[in-house]
Order: sequence, then C-alpha cells, then structure tokens
Amino acid sequence: MSRVGPTKAELRDEALARRADIPVGDHERLSRFAAERIAPLIADGETVALFWPIRGEIDPLSLGETVLARGGCVVLPAVLGDGIVFRRFDNPSDLEAGSFGTLHPPADAPQSLPDLIVAPLAAFDRSGGRIGYGGGYYDRYVSQLRSQGHPFRFVGIAFSCQEVDAIPLATHDERLDAVATDREWIVIDGQAVKTPS
Repeated sequence: MSRVGPTKAELRDEALARRADIPVGDHERLSRFAAERIAPLIADGETVALFWPIRGEIDPLSLGETVLARGGCVVLPAVLGDGIVFRRFDNPSDLEAGSFGTLHPPADAPQSLPDLIVAPLAAFDRSGGRIGYGGGYYDRYVSQLRSQGHPFRFVGIAFSCQEVDAIPLATHDERLDAVATDREWIVIDGQAVKTPS
C-alpha cells in the first residue's frame, strides 16, 4: 500500500529546517509583525498565555505590553509530569530553567486559566492543524479546558515559512482557531477569534 503523504515527523523536520534558514537579525522584526496581528483580540482584563521562545522560535513576548496595558495578566507554561500548567509571569529575572530548554515562572507563582492561548508550533496548515514538538502538552491542556467548558481562544503564532499543505491529524489533535504569521492572519474559526468590541 502506498503512502498518502508525509508524516508529522517529516513535516516537522521540513518546517523547522525552513525556520532555521531565517536570518537571526530578522527574528525580532518578523515576530513583531505576527504579534501585532493578535493584539486586537486581547480584551481588557484577560489572562493571556504566551511562551518563552527557544531554538529559533518566533517571539510572542511583545504581546505582554498589550496585555498589561489592558489590565490583564500574562502567564507562561510550565511542564509538570505529562502535562502543563500556566503560571503568572511578572518579571524575567524570576524565571527558572524548565524542560526542553524553556524558561518558566517558579512553582510559587499563581496558576491561572487563560482566556487566550498563544501557542508555539513547528508547523501549521490552513485548516487549523498544528504540529508541536511531539509531547502533546498543548493538545492535552486544550482538551481539558474544553471539557471543563472554560471559554478561551487557541491561536498559533509562527513564521510564514512554517506553513505546510496539510497535516495528518489524529483524533486527539486540537485544531487552532487562527494562526498569526509575519505575513498574514489566518482565521479558521471566525466565531472563536471575533475581535472584542
């Protein structure tokens, strides 16, 4: 039987190779372009989950300025066992080394449920498919939030070169509501990402 298409691992490797070709000097500028597309989604007083970028990832942290200006709270993920929690992020000097080379707030930082999750990714497609780094942490967390009935939006952020034609999704894979890149804003679920009035 012939294969239908590339595997997730192959798509991940190809997208990450393209990302690695982006000149380091362009990262900050392209990251800001992408973050500016998400900023209008942030409502007053919201808790927004960002992430500390590693290994050439796009940097979403400039969104923290918008969150704080609107009276909200920034949280970052911390890996606990086979899951993640989101802890309040106030000061970069308080961050501790975490799994996979990440930085996260200390264990005594308050945990919060996010209203908006800005997720890292290795690759994405236009139907909301997302490939992470293989741990499934965000999929499990998003599934749990949905089962609890907590309202939130799930948005990916990436360089445009990380787009692929189609991601073979499994039943446990959670789709993004939208993706922000340095080139465009891709809406998958228009109702979930409606800009606050």
